[in-house]
Amino acid sequence: MVVLGIVGVCVVLLALAFLVPRFSRKPQRGTQRTPGLGSRAGSKAPGILGRLFSKPFSSSSKAVGHSGSAGRKARGHMPF
Repeated sequence: MVVLGIVGVCVVLLALAFLVPRFSRKPQRGTQRTPGLGSRAGSKAPGILGRLFSKPFSSSSKAVGHSGSAGRKARGHMPF
């Protein structure tokens, strides 16, 4: 269920970045901040558990960042 939520956020952010690139940066930062909180909380677990608990949150934050930058990059390649 959470995976579908992250995929949905990435799709919406990709479309927003393609349509209005200037106004997509603030929502991107906001959606990256939310998994970042989970990553920081998960990393407080001791040892290997800390890395295992924080990894899903950090990878989802990376995915949101990549989708936003991909939308802006695709917009830059358009001829108009």
